[in-house]
Amino acid sequence: MTVPVLALMLAACASDRPTPPRTTTSAPAARPVTTAEARICRRELAEQGADFVPLDDLLTGGGCSSTNAVTLFHLAGDNGRFEVTNAKRIACPLSQTVAAWARYGVDRAARQMLGSGIVRIETFGSYNCRNVAGSSRRSAHSNANALDVSGFVLADGRRITVKDDWDGGTEMERRFLRVVQASACKRFGTVLGPEYNAAHEDHFHVELGDGSFCR
Repeated sequence: MTVPVLALMLAACASDRPTPPRTTTSAPAARPVTTAEARICRRELAEQGADFVPLDDLLTGGGCSSTNAVTLFHLAGDNGRFEVTNAKRIACPLSQTVAAWARYGVDRAARQMLGSGIVRIETFGSYNCRNVAGSSRRSAHSNANALDVSGFVLADGRRITVKDDWDGGTEMERRFLRVVQASACKRFGTVLGPEYNAAHEDHFHVELGDGSFCR
């Protein structure tokens, strides 16, 4: 095992800490965002190399709303931009964290562990006015503060998905997905994957928040 791969695996192990079981936290109502806040977030997101367009606020009531959101098209890696699918309405602060994770936790891991960089991150989307599965509480998706990431396409043509490769991929592909999740756990408040429950067998749910829950 090469030194970079070993370092990545050790980092993943270090972040796996016992946590009490719970469900995804219910989404708080989207707070008003000042024009200055939105402008700063969007400027910083652009400085990260993201390709996006700002969106008007969406205030629908019923616990579903979205402020300071963008449509995200591309993010930057060390060797150029790569596509992000289905991120049609995603909160700008969440986009910033996704951008950092995608570059340092996904693209670099892919190049070091799999020998090829990322050309596309596939997602099931962010904004979705719905409850947490099996509960009456609103999901963080109802405020565009969560993103469901389902897979990664490499420059060499390989497509690695959470559903097919978490258990069914090659040894290095399985390790890659676990390193990617461990990296997400260091950046997001909540990260849920295949080992959490059957509802997450095909994606990583990443969500901003004050707590720290990784499963």
